[in-house]
Amino acid sequence: MADTLPTILLVDDEEHSLNAMRMALEDDFECLMALNADEAGALMEQHDVQVIFCDQRMPGRSGVEFLAEVRDRWPETVRIIITGYTETSDMIAAINEAGIYQFVTKPWHPDQLVMTAKNAADLFRLNREHERMSLEMRYLARSVENKLEEKRRALREGLGFENVMRAPNSPMNAIIAQARQFASFDVPLLIVGEAGTGKTDLARAIHYSSLRSDRPFYEINCTGVDDEVLAVELFGARHGAVPGITNNKAGLLRKADRGTIFINGIADLSPAMQLSLLRVATEGRFRPLGSHEEQTTDARLLTGACRDLRVDVANDRFRSDLYYALARAVVTVPPLRERREDIAVLAQHLLFEAASTHGKMVHGLSEDALQFLVDYSWPGNLRELENELVRMLIFSQDAIIGPEVVSRHILQSARQPGDSDHDEGLDTMLVGSGTLKDRVEQIEMRILRETLTRLKWNKSRAAAELGLSRVGLRGKLERYGIVENGKAAQETRED
Repeated sequence: MADTLPTILLVDDEEHSLNAMRMALEDDFECLMALNADEAGALMEQHDVQVIFCDQRMPGRSGVEFLAEVRDRWPETVRIIITGYTETSDMIAAINEAGIYQFVTKPWHPDQLVMTAKNAADLFRLNREHERMSLEMRYLARSVENKLEEKRRALREGLGFENVMRAPNSPMNAIIAQARQFASFDVPLLIVGEAGTGKTDLARAIHYSSLRSDRPFYEINCTGVDDEVLAVELFGARHGAVPGITNNKAGLLRKADRGTIFINGIADLSPAMQLSLLRVATEGRFRPLGSHEEQTTDARLLTGACRDLRVDVANDRFRSDLYYALARAVVTVPPLRERREDIAVLAQHLLFEAASTHGKMVHGLSEDALQFLVDYSWPGNLRELENELVRMLIFSQDAIIGPEVVSRHILQSARQPGDSDHDEGLDTMLVGSGTLKDRVEQIEMRILRETLTRLKWNKSRAAAELGLSRVGLRGKLERYGIVENGKAAQETRED
């Protein structure tokens, strides 16, 4: 007997939209349709629904309101919002209130809808399998968890570009569209971006969206790696050629044959390693350390650099022939400070990943906490953001993590209403223009805001820490117009 199709619920107040979604999905799913939240709730009572696609803007209850109820009553069901709007406030509400798995923006493409639905159904199946196996095989919990993690990892890798987290209106959308075009053309590709911007994730997505997706993907970072160690990792070595290697060692170029290898940090390659890599890029040939025989590889070369290598080529720091061999196409990944639209989505995603890793239950970030994160410039990009979310998770005692656990330097750097978009840091204040009084006041305002936020606006504790009286603190707050985010002029907190 054939397996039954997964059940998917489509909710939209426009019948033509419902019919269009049904036509795209009916070959792979059992489709239920509802014109509003009440009809959808009744269908949820009667059917075992694995995935919901719900329009956000509907008469009566909105998509977020309905999916928040689904989250409480049927938490296993994977929830997806379809929206033609890209307001940040809507995205934050959807993430916090309804635990949205993914956004789909209008107009959607049928292939995109089908792929999103299949990934969501796979996620539902894996979660249910996880629960069943945990109950039935408690004594083999560690082994089972390892196997499931491998399946989840394979699923995530199989998502391709959908695994590059971003908001619906992200500046990354244009970059993804460009990379998607390059993915299907089997040419070398250079990915340029600051450290921590996600170049490896993009390279992996390009591989899994290419014709080589069924072959292996390897990545290596050259930054700070000694030439001999790098040569062994890339080209391999014969036994005895390097101390500590007693058997023949295959390099990544050999292992990645007919697959893809991402070599990050090529701006730091020595002249000797540049020459060795040139032969690989132009002829597909290399020689393992200690060997007199050349080997060949059909690996696709994806490379990464933290800066524009054309400047290095012009200054004779990087071989021009190697640059043009590796940069048949170039994709530039913007730093996090240039994609603030993504920070809310990335922060929530990284928080839930950290919570799962460390076994601590949280429901999300408060809007005030998210605003502080969005306003920060993130010089360390995604790595710094991930570290900050782990730190906040460790120190928070609440299910919804508030701004009081945000790092002090982030709180102090936050802009306030009326501030310019330029992030005027302490160094800028110290060396910038303006009178001494104005510059000292700017520093004082930041210290006051950071201290009050960290102490949850307990003015008695803040005054004591800053060496002020309650009256003195109140006077400074009134003078600078400093109020609690989202609660202007509301009651003050006492001890």
